[in-house]
Amino acid sequence: MPIRLSGLLLARPPAYAPLTRFAAAARPRTELWRSVLGTVLIGALYLMAIISFFQFVERVWGPWTAARLSQGIASGSTPQALTMLLFSFAAMGGAVFVVTRLLHGRSGITLFGPLPQALSDFLHTALPILALWVVLLPLSALAPEVGRHLTVGQLLVWLPLALPGLLIQIGSEELLFRGYLQQQLAARFQAPLAWAVLPSMLFGALHYAPAEFGRNASLMALWATLFGLFAADLTARTGNLGAALGFHFATNFSAIFLVGLYGNLDGLALFNLVINTRDPGQVIPFLAVDFMSMLVSWLLARQFLCR
Repeated sequence: MPIRLSGLLLARPPAYAPLTRFAAAARPRTELWRSVLGTVLIGALYLMAIISFFQFVERVWGPWTAARLSQGIASGSTPQALTMLLFSFAAMGGAVFVVTRLLHGRSGITLFGPLPQALSDFLHTALPILALWVVLLPLSALAPEVGRHLTVGQLLVWLPLALPGLLIQIGSEELLFRGYLQQQLAARFQAPLAWAVLPSMLFGALHYAPAEFGRNASLMALWATLFGLFAADLTARTGNLGAALGFHFATNFSAIFLVGLYGNLDGLALFNLVINTRDPGQVIPFLAVDFMSMLVSWLLARQFLCR
């Protein structure tokens, strides 16, 4: 039986009834130790895969090549490096599938929910939000802090390879946070604090990067946490990962292919936002606009998902 966390957040509202069906696959093995161990194992397997890859590169091509490749992928400042970074998330998705099978005795496909509905919700979410971002692009490009980076032709050359990489990146993250964690916790707890807030806080914590953003690192982590809450809401309302995948895909498409942040995963962007990422006075206004755009995207997704 699900456990209520009374006094922290109210029980699951009626709008989240689809979440009960989504979490049904996880109910046979909802022990907390399994969920905690599974999360740790997913992280460990993911890190082991990345480390093994660079050890292989070092053995074959030498330490200098491995170090240069590692630095390039971390910055994502070229189309090649950013594309490789996107595909590297396949290790995370693979780890989620392995742990779900070995530790919980079920297929990783169950993390998506009903596949036909998930595909439909993905399209109904991603397409209108992408249209919104494209419509807003001229306004973004007019800002004095925004400069041209790639040409449309250069971007089109890379899109056939980079788009599948983006799907792998957002798919792997959603499988872990809104698939594995939200499904496991929702099968055991009624309260959104458990299945929405906690995974979103973990998602935000993993985006905490003081080396890149200095005093703004907490704000960036908060932005990621709020994004996770919006994605968790869409998952609970639809009972599958499709809407969260579409929301994530459209958001990252804009940040990666349309207007990127200079020096931070900007290798495939048509335009670059050039600001001092450590200066709150420069970051906060753009972060506020970005949050409002994310809020509108979430509301737009909910509108198009109404059945």
